[in-house]
Amino acid sequence: MLSHPAHILSLGLGSGLSRIVPGTVGTLFGWLLFHALSVRWPEIMTPTTWAWIILIGFIVGVWACNKTGHALGVLDHGAMVWDEIIAIWLVMLFVTPASFKVQLWAFLVFRAFDMIKPPPIRQFEQKFKGGFGVMGDDIIAAFFTLLVFALWRFI
Repeated sequence: MLSHPAHILSLGLGSGLSRIVPGTVGTLFGWLLFHALSVRWPEIMTPTTWAWIILIGFIVGVWACNKTGHALGVLDHGAMVWDEIIAIWLVMLFVTPASFKVQLWAFLVFRAFDMIKPPPIRQFEQKFKGGFGVMGDDIIAAFFTLLVFALWRFI
C-alpha cells in the first residue's frame, strides 16, 4: 500500500484492506469521513467545496485505480475502495443534511446497487476497464441511489 501514493488513495487510506467486505468498509469510511469533515469545518466544507472535491477525487481516482489495478494484476481489485468513497460522498452531498436514519438508508441503498449491479451498472463495468470503469460504475450506483431518494421524497 505504501509503495506509491496511488495505492494509498485507491485502497481508501487502508480501509479497503479489510478482510471482510472491503467495499462496505470503504463506503462506511467514506460516510464517516464526509460527516467528520462536514461537522469539523462546516464553513469550509460547503456543498460547492464538496462538489469540487468529488470531481477532482473522481479524476484522480481514475488514475490511482488504474495504477493500482495494474500493480495488483487485477484491474478492479476488491481492495480498491476509492470509488466507493467518492460515490458515497456524492450521495451524502445530496442527502445531507438529514437524520442519521436517512443517511443510513442512503448508505444501504447505495451498497445494494453497488453489490447487485443492476443494468446498466454491470454493462458499464464490463465495457470500461481500468480506472474509469472502476470509478464510473460506482457513480452510476450513486445516481441510482439518489434517484430512489428523489422518488421516495416525491411519493
